[in-house]
Amino acid sequence: LVVRQEADGIRRYCHLSTGNYNVRTSNIYGDIGLFTCRESFGEDLTELFNMLTGYTRPEQFHHLFVSPTEMRNALTDRIRREATHAHAGRPARLVIKVNNLVDQPLIEELYAAAQAGVQIDLIVRGICCLRPGVSGLSERIRVISIVDRFLEHARIFYFSNDGEPEYLLASADWMPRNLDRRVEIAFPVLDPWLQTQLQEILDIQLTDTLKARELLPDGHSRRVQVEGASTIRSQERLYELIAQRRSAE
Repeated sequence: LVVRQEADGIRRYCHLSTGNYNVRTSNIYGDIGLFTCRESFGEDLTELFNMLTGYTRPEQFHHLFVSPTEMRNALTDRIRREATHAHAGRPARLVIKVNNLVDQPLIEELYAAAQAGVQIDLIVRGICCLRPGVSGLSERIRVISIVDRFLEHARIFYFSNDGEPEYLLASADWMPRNLDRRVEIAFPVLDPWLQTQLQEILDIQLTDTLKARELLPDGHSRRVQVEGASTIRSQERLYELIAQRRSAE
């Protein structure tokens, strides 16, 4: 959070990210950041830093979901919302991208949502304690992991929400230590153009046929294989898209 006195008054510039500021890892970690001067985000970050320094205890944020107080409930509510849509016969889908999926209560919520009819795609780079594709439990859940040149470090949560999609970015993995024992944040991406970019990232990663591995019901994994399809290396494709956008500016 940077606060500046400008000609038209005080302005707060905010950078929220899925990763750390670290000079050694910044060249190899793949993270996503949101840079904004939207006043409501500035108010939230001011409250957050006041909380960290012990000056206040915020009662409510405009946008942020902060652990260890609100984030677990916010994620649980959104998973259950998709399950409610599925029960009502409406399209329901979740796409969750994290480093690790270990938290048992959230895994149970994902199982319940899948049984309700929610289609779930998980992109989990590291440890995944959920078993996908198990008959009667998780047939609607697919899990892939992408290991490539850059370390996959971003956390992206997509909830289809019956045609009013919600996109969250977060610093937290779905682990007890992140949700219950640390100060972490999840925050929404509100701009439709930026939401389109996040959806593009998820779509490309879910179609990776070169560096993706799919988790099997027995806990083993295998390389993703698509008969007769051209190979897609998601990190390379995303790198090319970013380069094209920069050259067009």
